[in-house]
Amino acid sequence: MNIEIPNLTAFDEAALDSAFAQLERQARAAAAALDGEAAVDGFKLQWLGRKQGLLNEISGRWLKAAPVEAKKLLGVRFNALKAVVEALLDEALGAGPTDAALARETIDITLPGTRRLMGAEHPITRTLNEIVGVFAALGYSVGVGPEVETDYYNFESMNFPPGHPARDTQDTLVVAGQERRPQRDRLLMRTHTSPVQMRTMESQPPPVRIVIPGKVHRNDAADATHSPIFHQVEGLCVDTNITFSDLKGTLDHAMKALFGSAVKTRFFPSFFPFTEPSADVQISCIFCGGKGCRKCKNSGWIELLGCGMVDPAVFAFAAEKQPGYDPKKISGFAFGMGVERIAMMKYGISEIGSLFAGDMRFLGQFA
Repeated sequence: MNIEIPNLTAFDEAALDSAFAQLERQARAAAAALDGEAAVDGFKLQWLGRKQGLLNEISGRWLKAAPVEAKKLLGVRFNALKAVVEALLDEALGAGPTDAALARETIDITLPGTRRLMGAEHPITRTLNEIVGVFAALGYSVGVGPEVETDYYNFESMNFPPGHPARDTQDTLVVAGQERRPQRDRLLMRTHTSPVQMRTMESQPPPVRIVIPGKVHRNDAADATHSPIFHQVEGLCVDTNITFSDLKGTLDHAMKALFGSAVKTRFFPSFFPFTEPSADVQISCIFCGGKGCRKCKNSGWIELLGCGMVDPAVFAFAAEKQPGYDPKKISGFAFGMGVERIAMMKYGISEIGSLFAGDMRFLGQFA
């Protein structure tokens, strides 16, 4: 539809009202005749186009020619006309869809919404947090350290001197290209979280009570119960007059908190370079109640962790930076347990590889 823009010869209020009223009538008539989306788009372009739109042309022709005292009057009426055009356009756009199209877009609010799947802790994370929580309730804080360690912190400071046969049992993954470094400075993937014990003692004087959760690495062949990557939680308690009885009471409480109050513990002599005396800890079988079954090899007991009193030689290394760790004045105990082993027992998992495979069907059981 052709729109005629009146010629303004005067800029008084009467002349402006007459001119803008004529334009508004034409805009309303054009909007009433719109039929279809193409016509609506044409109306929008005709009136609101940036370069060739009628409103742009009116602004250019009338505002430039208007005297200064009339510009405000003209601007007020121009904005009112623009608002009318935009309202007509909105109305035309709102009436665009057909009843059939609206019917297709109807939302049935009685239908259930799309359910978003909630995440869940991985069984290793869940077990690790549970173990840490037990010791946190006893007043232990959490210690952390690097996974890439030096030979000194991983072995030497833990009373594994160079050439010690106990190093062979660790199946260590050593970082390549370390031959020119002194033995104690060579880098490796930590084989246990024990280095954090030494780092903690070097950074703070006794008393110390920490648990150390973390990932460790060993060159183990993968099978049903072994993995080259696994997790440990170790603990360290150092103070005056710490005895083996304190160690037994602490671990007995922890095992009951993890597996139930009916669980019993027993200790067998063992060997670890960083503790003396050392012990292996067994718990009564949680599957058969100690009666004997296939999972406990009909013994009624399951070996679960290692522990012992901190060797004075370890305190001697710590005393090099913290004199408070004089083995003649203090004592302490340490313990360590594998997180995967406990997780497999608690959740009935037969293959350790299932914990690392990332199979959503398996992990979904723990959601």
